[in-house]
Amino acid sequence: MALTSSRDPYVDPGTGVLRNLAGARTRAELHEVEGDLSFARLIQLLDHPPKPTGDLDELRAIHRVLFQDVYEWAGQLRTIDMRKIAAAGERPTEPFMPVSMIQRAADHAAAELRADNNLRAMGRDQFIERLAHHYDQVNYLHPFREGNGRTQRVFWSRVARDAGWQLDWRTVQGAVNDHASRAAIEERDLGPLRDMFDQVVTGEAPTQARRDTA
Repeated sequence: MALTSSRDPYVDPGTGVLRNLAGARTRAELHEVEGDLSFARLIQLLDHPPKPTGDLDELRAIHRVLFQDVYEWAGQLRTIDMRKIAAAGERPTEPFMPVSMIQRAADHAAAELRADNNLRAMGRDQFIERLAHHYDQVNYLHPFREGNGRTQRVFWSRVARDAGWQLDWRTVQGAVNDHASRAAIEERDLGPLRDMFDQVVTGEAPTQARRDTA
């Protein structure tokens, strides 16, 4: 991620990498340890998920569990404005939601999701269409300094499961998600996100799982 200001208080000036609890001193080391530790915590989340509130509180609870071994600020909202780093040759990206507006915008996004009955009782095409819309709303929030994508995948997998669907994120490359997300934020074009979720939504959730969340 790039900042909209020149200083990043999350970065250790001595190493140039995000301050972390694991002692990683290079980006490669941090990437590896972050992946290993957050995956271990993901298993914990599957057995002991946070309360399914469908709002910023749930996102924060997920982030806190996933990254508690890596970042001191796990579960805390970012304090700086950010944008995605553009690929070589691409125009600069639009900034994510300003820090001062995250909470208010998150409340609006949660209200919209509730108004959509948390995506329940929808056929596949409608589910994909509305999921693309709500995913864009939450992605634009980008409430954390790092780890937004993994937090969202856990969140939307839970929402989908409770609505009777399964999501298989392995079918989508990161570059595809980045392109689709950017088209939604900057061009208000949800087509690429719908195409992405057409691959990700792989089938209905097991009957027992749906019964357990009824």
